[in-house]
Parts: sequence; C-alpha cells; structure tokens
Amino acid sequence: MLTLALGKRRSGPASRDPGTVLRDVFGFERFRGHQEEIVGHVLAGGDALVLMPTGGGKSLCYQVPALCLEGLTVVVSPLIALMQDQVQALTQAGVRAAALNSSLPPDEQRATERAMAEGMLDLLYVAPERLAAPGFLDRLERCRLALFAIDEAHCVSQWGHDFRPDYLQLAILHERFPQVPRLALTATADGPTRNDIIQRLALEEGRVFVSGFDRPNIRYRIGLKNNPRRQLLAFIQAEHKGEAGIVYCLSRAKVEEIAAWLKEQGVEALPYHAGLPPEQRARNQERFLREDGLVMVATIAFGMGIDKPDVRFVAHLDLPKSLEAYYQETGRAGRDGLPSNAWMVYGLEDVTKLKGLIARSEADDRQRQLDHRKLDSMLGYCETTRCRREVLLGYFGETYEGPCGSCDTCLEPVATFDGTEHAQKLLSAIYRTGQRFGAGHVIDVLRGQASDRAVELGHDRLSVFGVGRELSGAGWRSVLRQLVTLGLVTVDTEGFGALHLGEGVRAVLRGERRVALRHDPEPRPKAARRAARQAPPPVLDGATQGLFDVLKAWRRDLAREQGVPPYVIFHDTTLLAAASERPGDMDALAHLPGMGRVKLERYGPALLRTLREAGC
Repeated sequence: MLTLALGKRRSGPASRDPGTVLRDVFGFERFRGHQEEIVGHVLAGGDALVLMPTGGGKSLCYQVPALCLEGLTVVVSPLIALMQDQVQALTQAGVRAAALNSSLPPDEQRATERAMAEGMLDLLYVAPERLAAPGFLDRLERCRLALFAIDEAHCVSQWGHDFRPDYLQLAILHERFPQVPRLALTATADGPTRNDIIQRLALEEGRVFVSGFDRPNIRYRIGLKNNPRRQLLAFIQAEHKGEAGIVYCLSRAKVEEIAAWLKEQGVEALPYHAGLPPEQRARNQERFLREDGLVMVATIAFGMGIDKPDVRFVAHLDLPKSLEAYYQETGRAGRDGLPSNAWMVYGLEDVTKLKGLIARSEADDRQRQLDHRKLDSMLGYCETTRCRREVLLGYFGETYEGPCGSCDTCLEPVATFDGTEHAQKLLSAIYRTGQRFGAGHVIDVLRGQASDRAVELGHDRLSVFGVGRELSGAGWRSVLRQLVTLGLVTVDTEGFGALHLGEGVRAVLRGERRVALRHDPEPRPKAARRAARQAPPPVLDGATQGLFDVLKAWRRDLAREQGVPPYVIFHDTTLLAAASERPGDMDALAHLPGMGRVKLERYGPALLRTLREAGC
C-alpha cells in the first residue's frame, strides 16, 4: 500500500510541460519572478519554502506542478473561504479540483473521498484538522501522491502573527510520506518566523525562495485620528465610491457600529466578526465576494485567503499589532495589480490599548517581549519621516532604494524639529503631578488651564503650570504620543491611563539626550479638508470605461447564473484588456491575460458577441 502512496519517485519526470500548462490552463504567456524556478524545483522533487507577496502568484507555484505531475496534490489551507475560492476558480479553468471541509454535507464529502481514491482529482484542498482526522492519512496512503502544498505557512510559527496550533501537526507529512515533495508558502514572515517554519515543517533540506515584498500598485497612507468616522467616509467618497474595500477595526462592537454608520451615510457596508451567527458571517462574506462595490467592516477574523482580486482599498481604523499583520491585511487590496490604497488613522489610544492587551495576555514573558518589539516596529513605521515602502520592506529584510514617490511621506514630506524642550516640559509635568494622572489633566496643567480639579489639587501652583502655552492641546497630544512611542512615557493600562516616566528620562531632562519629533499638521477646518480632496485621475477614456462597464455587467450576469463570484470567471484585468484592445476574433481573444483554453471555449463566443453588440 505504501508503494502506491509514494506514486512517482521524487526525481520522476513531469508528464506535461509547465509552460504549456501555464498558457493553456491559466492563460498566461510567461512566468513571473521566481515562479519558473520554483516550479522546476518542485518538478525535480525538491522541498521548498516560498515567500511571495499577496497577488504575486503563489498559487501557481503548486497548481502548475500539480497539473504536470501524475497523482494527487494535497493543499493544506486554513480557511474554508480560501478553499472555495480556489476550487471554483480551478473548476472554471477545467481543472479537477475539490475541497474537503466541515461545511460540506456528508454525501458530498463521501463523493469527494471516492474521487480522491479513484484518482479522479488533480488537487484536493483540506484543512489541517481534516488532515489529522482519524483515518484520513490512511486514505492518502492508498492514493498516488504528487505534492503537498502548505498554504499560509506562517500559521505554523508561534512567532508569527497568526499562529494556529493545528498547523503544528503538519510535520507528520514528512514522517509519513518522506518521498512526496512539500511546498510551504506564505506572504508574510520575518526572519524568526521563517526559521520557525523551516524547523517545524522539517524543511531544512529544502530551498528558500524569497520574492520581493514590494506591492508597487498599493499606495500607503497613514494619518492621525481626528473624527475617524468622518475621515473614513471622506476617503471612501472621494476616492473609492462604489468600489469594494475592507475596513478593519479592533473590536466586534466597533465593527458593527461602523458598518451601520456607513450604511446610514449611503455606503453599502456589511459587518464581519467571530461573534456573529455563522449563517450571517457566511452570508455577508458571500455577498462581498459575489457583488460589486461592497465594503466589509471586519475584525482580523476576516480576510486571510480571500481571493477577491478587485478590493480597491483596505482601511484601518485601529492600529494593527504588528507589521506582519499590517502587511498581510493591506495586501488584500489590489491583488489584480491595479492601483489600490492602504489607508489608516491612529492615535495615542491605539497605543495604550494594544500595550494593555499585551500586558494582560496569558503568554509567557518571552512572547510578551516579542509582541512589544513587534508593536514598537509598527509604531516606528507609523511615526517615520522616511519613505514608508522603504521602512516596510526593510522590516522583512529587503533593501529598497527609496523614495518610492507614491506613499504619503514621499508625496507630502514630514518636517521634523528638535523637540527636546517640549519633551522636558511634558516629562516634568508628569513628574510634578505625581505620575498619577492621565493625558487630559497633565496637558491642562502645561497649558495653564485652571480647571476645578487642578485648583482643588493645588496643581495651579506648580512650577510647570502654564509653561506649555505655546502648543495647543492637539500639539501636546502629538508630543505625548511620540514620547510614548520612544518609551520615554508609559501609560498605565490597568487603571485610568495615568502617565508614568519611562526609561531614559533622566538624560533628556538633563539635556544629555536630544529628542527629534515629527511635526504633525494641525487638524484642518472642515472646508479646507473638503477642498483638499481630489478624485483620482481617470484611468480609462470614456469609451473604454463604458465598454469595461458593459463587460462587467455581462460577467455579473454569468456569475449569478452559475452561483459563483464574478472574478472566478474573469478578473478585471482580462476585461480591461478586452475593453482596451477590442479583440474581433477567437485568435485575438486567446492572447488576453487570464484567457486559458477552457475559458476561451466556454466564454469566447459570448464575449465576442457582447463586444460586437457594444459597437466594437
């Protein structure tokens, strides 16, 4: 029985040419980046860890070998939504693919298991829990296996941002099927996480392929919170009206509040978080995938593995816990390579909240220290005056020769100034008031605001009372936020937010250490904010845009008939190419990106007819 499980030898030849598979099945003329090298390595029987940005074509690295090799490729995936997306897209391309997960009725599960046993599948998607279920590995031993692909491989690492204990059992694949190649793939992993993946999956003898992490089509923008709801609405209305997007919030309550408020403002928005009934979560996700122009407001429970290519923006109303999480979440925008936005607003309350979550977590000291370092890196990215792309890619070990010219710090350079005197005043005020009060009271004292509380406590007679009248309340909050980021001030996360002096304060107060601060712009009046909004320049001329809209409507109708998301029929990039090039026959259609042989046969005549009816 084990001989059958091994199937081909690791060095066995492929039965199909990978270039032909890429062209005929997936509709692409050539591989990108490291794809061809990775595919060749897998076809030669090698193991590998692949780090490739979202939208960079990770899936093709195992899908192409799966169709070149004899036998079954098993893909381990953490989410049902990802499996459904991949299977639907592969089925549209004529590939024999299926999934086994808890959402399937028993008769469908049995049918899939029969197809697996009879050699009728090329790819099978399973969750890690399914892989470890009693008897499943025994069933695999009776199959001819070609490849194991472990997607979202960062889930195996406790140092990663999305650790999942079920992934720890995947090392058994190497023990039970030592002759079957294994390919681990992820879009996000820093150095320690990569090493952990290699160790836990026993990939020490495999190769590591690291593609560039840059997503050049994404514009990164970060601002300070100043009525964040209105800031979000202004951003959507000015730049993404009627387009699909994701808004991330930290709490379930906030998700529901923001989704309801956006809907009141005329933005079609849906909530998604783990506390919703499963039926509602599934329904909302299905709508987001299948309808155009919906905005999903969600906790981080939403999105991993979502294959929707036309998400035009990802917005954060709360600070992510790490740059890995930020990179992966923002990476859900613009998977089709078209221009997209990563937009975020944050404030001191975000820093306090996340530091409190770390302090109260049940993790051991080592993990808490790591979480603090990751949060510090996230804060450093927010506060940087350098090119954001340069800082973000540098975190993942990639040298980027900035400036990029397309992030906010490149387009609107941030001024810095010597803030040592401001820091000394604020630190002194915290000390003189006893390190027992929050930001509001300390800033009132600095600005000479004789509140009832200040008078009652005698703080209006302190030497620091009124020494900071040169800054507004917002200005002092900016200084405070940056001193917290620098570790010079800490915030009591257990009580009422009392400010305490941090490490290194003595050197600042003595003037032995200078403190450089960024100059945050004062909040602009509403009229000025409105005048500053500019709609993005049109990408297409009027005729091409009109034809593109016609083709999207045609695709939407097809998708409704088949009960699948529109993008599994054709991505926007395919329809954009058709609208721009206006092909007149099947040969011309065959050269459109994403137009594989099966899709050409299935949809080509109707697409040509739609183009002719539109006047092409």
